[in-house]
Amino acid sequence: MAGRRVRLRAARPRRANRITPGQSYFREVSEWVCGCCGRWRVSVELIRGRYRFRLTRRYPERFGGGRNVLGEVGSVPELEELLRRRTPLTLADLHEAA
Repeated sequence: MAGRRVRLRAARPRRANRITPGQSYFREVSEWVCGCCGRWRVSVELIRGRYRFRLTRRYPERFGGGRNVLGEVGSVPELEELLRRRTPLTLADLHEAA
């Protein structure tokens, strides 16, 4: 094959954030909020094919607003441990954000 050139096609980028039918449970749930005051939030994000749970605390507008990320974990047991360590909440205190 001397002298013959073969054109290579560029590889298609991997679509890590594509939702498949097996991941349909998380399609509707993107964020949970505490039922007491609404300051504590847990968002669910698909990053590189894995779900990440991010715990944040939101500040009221009278204090300048904004949020503080307290931690990010990859499983529900780790999320439960993070909640226990960093907040006065448990998983039962969270509900879906409207």
